[in-house]
Formats: sequence, structure tokens, C-alpha cells
Amino acid sequence: MQGQVRRVQLDERKRQILAAVVDTFIRTGEPVGSKAVLPMLDVSVSSATVRNDMAALERLGLLEQPHTSAGRVPSYSGYRYYIHHLMKPQPLTAKEKQQIDSLLSGFDPGGDLVVEQAVDLLAELTGYAIVGTRSLPHFSVITRVEVIPAGRRVYALLMITSDGSVKNKLCRLEFDLTEEQLRFFERFVRENVTGLQVSSMNPAMIQNMAVALGSYMMSLSPLLFGIYELSANMQKHHVSMKGEEKLLAQEGVDPGEVIALIRRKEDLSRLLVDAFDGIHVLFGQENSGFAIGNSSLIMSSYGKKGEVEGSLGLIGPIRINYRHIIPYMEYFSERMTRMLSDMNEDRKEQKTNGE
Repeated sequence: MQGQVRRVQLDERKRQILAAVVDTFIRTGEPVGSKAVLPMLDVSVSSATVRNDMAALERLGLLEQPHTSAGRVPSYSGYRYYIHHLMKPQPLTAKEKQQIDSLLSGFDPGGDLVVEQAVDLLAELTGYAIVGTRSLPHFSVITRVEVIPAGRRVYALLMITSDGSVKNKLCRLEFDLTEEQLRFFERFVRENVTGLQVSSMNPAMIQNMAVALGSYMMSLSPLLFGIYELSANMQKHHVSMKGEEKLLAQEGVDPGEVIALIRRKEDLSRLLVDAFDGIHVLFGQENSGFAIGNSSLIMSSYGKKGEVEGSLGLIGPIRINYRHIIPYMEYFSERMTRMLSDMNEDRKEQKTNGE
């Protein structure tokens, strides 16, 4: 689980007190006093001792005191220390696992819809706002390119890659192409573009290919640059979002901050990439890309075996039940990874049998 954690050393009693404060505040939403903590400790101490330890935790930046006479609440650092060192995960029940497995069994994991389907499903299951992004597999190659006449001087480019992604683009030319030109371009693409990694497509390569078109350069180079634009678009991180209304209904959240995030949701892609090495938790206003106070963003990655394809993020209140939600996100992502891996193996087997 990733994230910056304060390098502090706590004795066992302070660890228990911090855990008690976080668990109680998540449950009640009210500042926690020493009397509420006492029954939750394994050791027998006085209220004065607990108050002293809570004051020490406040000096360490792990607790905060909203008012002079009030109890304490966790700080961002306190939440993070709790998640990394003190939290006792609450495993999913057999019923919850069965529900996820059942819904994923009808899931179509292919192509560009994988993120949208996952986001929709996870938002429905959890009742929270969900964001997701997909990263183009590193070795994804162009498997097919088609040019389809779509009107006077208008041609549709269709490009399919080895990971199942499908992209299309309309190209407007200066004049109509002849059947001979279309056949030449089809053969040229099959010999020079098909089989190349999407990530290898760059302006210099396209420029060299345009020169190689020879006498057809003026008429067909716009289609080549259309292929480059499709490749470049595939390498961008597209962000899908579902359940935005849950954020607006969240207690203590500024609607203006939520609306601003929704409008620039593509900025979340940079944060979601951080989840490519496992679970990552970010708290509101810790990062300008997620400036929603009183909220947390819990992210996890998914992908085929040995290759990360994308990540999912759950946006909830800062008082969310991390003990349950983090294992939930982990299980959902693990099941998606297994599903994508199985699908990939099936494709390889079908290709082998076909050969």
C-alpha cells in the first residue's frame, strides 16, 4: 500500500489510542474524548494518562483538536498512519465475493469499454463515486487498419490493436480517392504499419512513411497522419467517472470543489497512475489534482497477469470505513486481473488452434 507515512515511533499504548480515536471518529463523526477511548484499550490506565497521550499524538501531528474543550479527531497524517500500521482489515464475506464474481461473469472485458464497465459496476456495488483509467498495454501492436469511404472526400479510418482496442477517425481530403489509390494504401499499410507497436508511432516515422508513398504522397499522406493521430490518442489516459451525485450529497463537502473536479476529471489520470503498484490512498487537498476537502481517494490497479492495464479510484468521505473498503477494492481489482488474464490465455489458445 503506497503513500507517504510520517516516520514516527509510537509505543503500544499510543498506537492503541490512535486506532481507537480513528475507529470511533469514523463511526460517530464526533470528536473523541479520553473516556470513549478507555474501554477500547488492552491496558488499564487513567483518563489523565490517555489525555496526556492524546496530547502527545497531537504534537506529533496525528491528532487535531477542533475546539479547546473538545476531544480529538484524526489528521490526514493520523489517517495515513492508521491505514498503514494500525488498521485491521475486514475481509469480504462469502456473499460479497459471490456478488462481485457473479456480476463480473457477465462482464465484457474487451476493448475500450473495459474502464466504463468497471466504473459502472463498482459504483453500483459500493454506492460511492468511482473514477477509472486505462493505460495502453506496453506491447500493444496495430493489427488492422481500414479505410472506408464515408461521403464526398470523406473517409473513415478504423484501427484495431492487439489488446482489442478499436479507434476510428473521419479524414476530409482535398479530393476523392480512386479505387487504385485505396488498394495501394491498403497494401502499403499492411506492409509498413500492421504489426508495429502503437507506442512506436511518432511524427518522424510517419514523415518517412509519407515519403515512401512516392507519387501517392500528396493524396494519401493525410490518411497516414490520421493513423498517427489515432495512435497518439490511444496512448492518452482517458478517465471515466460514475456516481458524481454521491460526491455532491457528501456531508461537509464543498459543491464548488466537486464541480471543479468533475470538469477537469482528466487531471485525475496522473493520480490514478500512482495506483499502478497497488493500493494508494490520497486525502482531499493533499494534491491539487484532488482538491476536495473531507474526502479520500482510494485507488487500486488491475490488468492481465504480469501487466498493469489501468486503475480504479473510489472517492468517499474522509470518514469512510477503510477497514472494509480497501479489502473490497483489492478483491475487485484482483478479480478483474484474473478475468483479463483468463481472457488473454483464451485468445492465445484460439489463435494457436486457428493456426
